[in-house]
Amino acid sequence: MNLDEMLAASGITGNGATANNENLKSGFVTFIGRPNVGKSTLMNNIIGQKIAITSNKPQTTRNRIQTVYTDERGQIVFVDTPGIHKAKNKLGEYMVNAAERTIKDVDVICYLVEPKAFIGEAESKILERLKNVKKPIILVINKIDMVKKEEVLPVIDMYRKELEFDEIVPVSARNGNNVEDLKEAIFDYLPYGPMYYDADTVTDQPMRQIIAELIREKALYCLEDEIPHGIAVEINMLKERQTTNKKPITDIDATIICERDSHKGIIIGKGGNMLKRIGTDARFEIEKQLEMKVNLKLWVKVKKEWRDSDILMKNFGYDKKDLADN
Repeated sequence: MNLDEMLAASGITGNGATANNENLKSGFVTFIGRPNVGKSTLMNNIIGQKIAITSNKPQTTRNRIQTVYTDERGQIVFVDTPGIHKAKNKLGEYMVNAAERTIKDVDVICYLVEPKAFIGEAESKILERLKNVKKPIILVINKIDMVKKEEVLPVIDMYRKELEFDEIVPVSARNGNNVEDLKEAIFDYLPYGPMYYDADTVTDQPMRQIIAELIREKALYCLEDEIPHGIAVEINMLKERQTTNKKPITDIDATIICERDSHKGIIIGKGGNMLKRIGTDARFEIEKQLEMKVNLKLWVKVKKEWRDSDILMKNFGYDKKDLADN
């Protein structure tokens, strides 16, 4: 699905009320980089709220997540992508294809790296891909809060020798350092044109998908390392109703899908304690999103090797047709 199709699917024509303002800039921007470099955290920081889930585990993001930042300069449509990594199954192939396809579609690329004075195999492969890209590329050195200032300069020099970047911006996605500088740099390279979304739009993601991802995020935090990449979350029911005291509440039934019977037991935990913990943490985040009370019920089902099943992947929101060229 190309950008025009993405816009059409969202009911967007690009002819907003600000279309006649010739001073506005608007366009599509992607964050790319290896897994766990902070792409989702940075995007959430810019938007001002959580849309993409985050964790300290790699390959957290699975889909291209589209979010929108608007100010007096214009509009940036961010397309967050999965980290580029070596695929081990069909889900991994989907994630890599989503990331690489996005590079072709956007106006500006932000390449995120960590402030480390060496370039590993994953970074080398990304750099080779970028050398063939004919569009503005901004090198974003993230996590500068984790090192001394003088340690950032050698990293800048090292990457300059690999590729001629249009801009280099050190930032901290976690505490917001230099994020305003990054937004300014992005606007510098965006084309002039009308806004694609209304000024108050934050994301094109349906609420069901945001809720499913929030539940998966809490599972990533709570579960052991070998389980999270083998889980998906399916929203079975999402319904708002009025309580007896006339206050709104949303009922949500969701199923955590795992690949092994042994994983099911770990997810549920002794006496159901682990599932309760995931549910409690997820409900807190969902209530902030919906701005109302939430009644969340979770179940666990086993779907063996779902990450290698085209049908199950599609059912859980990872449809390869969305990435196909026309």
